[in-house]
Amino acid sequence: MPSADDVFSRRRLLRLLAAAPALLVVNPPASASAVLATRAIPRSGEALPVIGLGTWRVFDVGADGAARARLREVLTQFSAGGAKLIDSSPMYGSAESVVGDLSHALGLRAKLFLATKVWTQGRDDGIAQMEHSIARMQAGAALDLIQVHNLVDVATHTRTLMEWKAKARVRYIGITHYTASGHGALERTLAGGEYDFVQVNYSLDEPQAAARLLPLAQEKRAAVLINRPFGEGGMFSRVRGKPLPPWAAELGIASWAQYFLKWILGHPAVTCVIPGTGNPKHIVDNLAAGRGALPDEAMRARMAKHFDTL
Repeated sequence: MPSADDVFSRRRLLRLLAAAPALLVVNPPASASAVLATRAIPRSGEALPVIGLGTWRVFDVGADGAARARLREVLTQFSAGGAKLIDSSPMYGSAESVVGDLSHALGLRAKLFLATKVWTQGRDDGIAQMEHSIARMQAGAALDLIQVHNLVDVATHTRTLMEWKAKARVRYIGITHYTASGHGALERTLAGGEYDFVQVNYSLDEPQAAARLLPLAQEKRAAVLINRPFGEGGMFSRVRGKPLPPWAAELGIASWAQYFLKWILGHPAVTCVIPGTGNPKHIVDNLAAGRGALPDEAMRARMAKHFDTL
């Protein structure tokens, strides 16, 4: 027996087809040709596309030619789709170098927003590490964003980053964490500082950041980057073989990845989501989540409720 949602969706579709077939042409579903949405970095007003790219694991390929060729296509599709922000870290093995080499070879530096992190103890080691990151990413005179990774020696590195920002060595500074257990420290640091960005884990599987961190980011006028939008990948195992709910089509959702990403982007505090992938098909799929309609609070609640039943 069809559910009430199924009946509602079918009736709505039949009414649209009968009464206004032109709507199917005027308002088509989001497609690869649609414009990728942007949101403003609160402290500057600079527009940033809402889908970015994480590099943990997937860009740590060293000199592997076949792997680099695949990642070259990922970056080509990423840039062609209107995306900009690539997030890395010195703790991600060769990822910074791979991003730098490939973006330079493709002539993409001017089109990209390059972000990395500092992840060490002490002022001198922090400076050396950041200089190394700039060189590895072939960022030119300055990186767009440097973040204190997981709050390691955050007070020391924040002072250095403020100096670097004043000297135009970095355009924006931020702080990060990737687990709910770190949210308390992230919240205290954000509340007591003047950071342009905060990066945190947030997903249908890990929604804790919405309780306090995301509202605080809005209050502090900090842009929000979202890591782990698919958890550790377990969210896909949970939905494998299960169809999308029929009403997901109202948002142009064509895959579970888009379902997960659009739910995140429905939160007004979120500036950009940075799913990691080394698969060209997946980057195209991810970018589609940043096009077309986004869910309002009622739809987000419906999406979360449906996910919880799976």
